[in-house]
Amino acid sequence: MLRRYAFPVILGIVGVAALVALGIWQLQRLAWKESILAALDEKMKATASVLPVSPSPEDHNYLPVDVEGRPVGPEILVLLSRQGFGPGYRSVTAFETSGRRVLLDRGFVRERDRGADRGAGRLAVAGNLQWPREHDRFFTPDPEGELWFARRVPEMAAELNTEPVLIVARELNPPVESIIPWPVSKVDIPNNHLQYAMTWFGMALAWTGMTVFWLWRIRRGTQP
Repeated sequence: MLRRYAFPVILGIVGVAALVALGIWQLQRLAWKESILAALDEKMKATASVLPVSPSPEDHNYLPVDVEGRPVGPEILVLLSRQGFGPGYRSVTAFETSGRRVLLDRGFVRERDRGADRGAGRLAVAGNLQWPREHDRFFTPDPEGELWFARRVPEMAAELNTEPVLIVARELNPPVESIIPWPVSKVDIPNNHLQYAMTWFGMALAWTGMTVFWLWRIRRGTQP
């Protein structure tokens, strides 16, 4: 009779151990992610600097910068939805500053303001450099004219003839009518490891329950 219990017990132990291990791994990932977010938060709040000569995502992602210049040329609208505002777009343009031409994400435009005149006057911009990872080559549609579906810095730079550098505005001076600044924030960086850990631990508990039920059914089947 003991042989009938062996396989369910072994399967139960192995399954629960694997699921608990995955939960513990997610807790470790949570601690790692929180340390990264804390470092990013400190970096984003640092004293702003001038635009680096050769900014790179490896060394300058989220770096605070202060620049002055003028938006030029056509506008790219990146379709999305913002909590509290509903559907709309990010407004991305070329930005000429100190003899250079970079990308500027001025902020959020409501759907109703898509066709509004956002001007091309001189701006003082406080913001952060960012190289977003929003594009999925399998699921993100290709751009349709001025309408894009992700901020793809290299492609946008080629489209607007700029350096592959994006400044995400935190503050525009003077403010631009119909644009609501949408600054870089660690809130926008996903951190779901605690939920993942709870899911794995919940599955381990369920696996334990199923194993106990299976053993109970075996025991019932062996009773006279």
